[in-house]
Amino acid sequence: MPKRILQGTVTSDKNDQTVTVLVERRFTHPVLKKTIRKSKKYRAHDAENQFKTGDSVRIQECAPISKTKRWEVVTA
Repeated sequence: MPKRILQGTVTSDKNDQTVTVLVERRFTHPVLKKTIRKSKKYRAHDAENQFKTGDSVRIQECAPISKTKRWEVVTA
């Protein structure tokens, strides 16, 4: 099964080797037919600490690295 890849913006880089990425998705409401924006935060592994707050990054699913980290940063 292929690994999911999501694109988002780094909101926090305070933890060592970890970034928090805000991923936003847009969809049409089934009844109201209105475009809705929903967002979710993911904690991703950043081994070299190279990404800073505000960077646009792509994250990919991986095996659990810690209690909350199940994603890794692929590219900027």
